[in-house]
Amino acid sequence: MSDLFEQGHACVIGVGGDLPSTVDDAKGFAKILKDPERCAYPESQVQVLTGEQASRANIITALETLASTTNAESTVLVYFSGHGYQLSGAIKSYFLMPHGYDSKDLSETAISGSEFVGLLKGIPAQKLLVLFDCCHAGGLSDLEGFQIAKAPLPPEATKMFANGGGRIMIGSSQPDELSFAAKPYSVFTYALIKGLCGEGAVKQDGYIRAADLAMYASSFVPSKTNDKQHPVLDIERADNFVLAYYAGGGLQPKGLPKELEQPLEVESKSEDFNKVNKIADVLSQNAKFITNINEASNFRIGDDITHKATSNTAES
Repeated sequence: MSDLFEQGHACVIGVGGDLPSTVDDAKGFAKILKDPERCAYPESQVQVLTGEQASRANIITALETLASTTNAESTVLVYFSGHGYQLSGAIKSYFLMPHGYDSKDLSETAISGSEFVGLLKGIPAQKLLVLFDCCHAGGLSDLEGFQIAKAPLPPEATKMFANGGGRIMIGSSQPDELSFAAKPYSVFTYALIKGLCGEGAVKQDGYIRAADLAMYASSFVPSKTNDKQHPVLDIERADNFVLAYYAGGGLQPKGLPKELEQPLEVESKSEDFNKVNKIADVLSQNAKFITNINEASNFRIGDDITHKATSNTAES
């Protein structure tokens, strides 16, 4: 009989919209957390917001709920799968993009980095892990006067977590990389799920620890993406705190559930990695704003990328 990891609390967010796979990612991640044979978080303590439920208002409410229902001894996990952007213009701001955001009214429909950090600071738990699977291609392309860059982590949160201790933040990829989708889940989320099921456990004592999970993901993800995606983590000063059970309180890892035992299928072909990254590099250097990489259909391997990027920018 499994024991519940009573101190575990989580908020799991998959925004959907133009990233429909993020809904599956969030649901799959939450399912492992609530699995009594694995992480064994109490079901009532795992908030799951996907698609239309992942609105700005609901995300704020969920994080406020964590602040009011946890204490210093709690273990808290926050997972966000969607878009994250750094905007540089008259002001420089980071935004997480909830479901239904309006690019013409980001202050009221998105969540700024400073606002997000303020919500995290309200959580009293001394063990906090924040996970961002949010550097996907696409998204904003219609903000005049701003330079837009995909950013894996809010700079404000980076400062908050800089002192280490029992607070760790992990991003799915570097700023100039894509976070690649796959089946059944994104490569980063799949790595997290495998790690939570015991693959990331250094000690076979029944527990998965936060820094061990981070190190497992940092090794697994590049191996499945032709070395084109590398998680962002800074755990040098972090405590390797207990995050969850990996076998419902038992010592022997149970591995992935049967429905996830099939090989991971990365959707992007290896030859696409170089093309997409090269386009992204040029656009970030030459363009007024980054366009939707998925819609760069006029680019072909071998083209004069710099010329086309400049031309496309002038037409925008």
